[in-house]
Amino acid sequence: MRSKLISMERQYPTRPIVGVGILVKRDEEYLLIKRGSEPDKGMWTIPGGLVEIGETVREAAARETREETGLEVEVKDILDVLDKIALDDMNRVRYHFIVVYFLAVPSTGEVKPSSDALDAKWLRSHELTNYSLTESFKVLLEHIGLAHYL
Repeated sequence: MRSKLISMERQYPTRPIVGVGILVKRDEEYLLIKRGSEPDKGMWTIPGGLVEIGETVREAAARETREETGLEVEVKDILDVLDKIALDDMNRVRYHFIVVYFLAVPSTGEVKPSSDALDAKWLRSHELTNYSLTESFKVLLEHIGLAHYL
């Protein structure tokens, strides 16, 4: 029942919803997932999701990475805080997330997509152009100085 409630609250929310995005870096590679649910189903981005009640944003970042990729990570610095607002055809707010983006490094585990990730893989920066990336991930890359890889 809980996932159904979260699903209903995500669309046409009465207030912004706090989420996290995690840029996991291993040497010169970044971990990307292929989204299995809306918004942005089928597109590539970094692991992430919603902060649960009683959970810190750092705890949420570690949990979401583990749930989507099977990796345990050490959550490092905040990279950025961005809004993700999507309107429907009638110009109503369909989604409104405030996303806290973190840098993280893997500590244990092997990449195995799970939860709502259809796939997960390590990519080098120059490989990003070969994938259909979410707009919010592109904005993050611009903000952190990696837009030249798009």
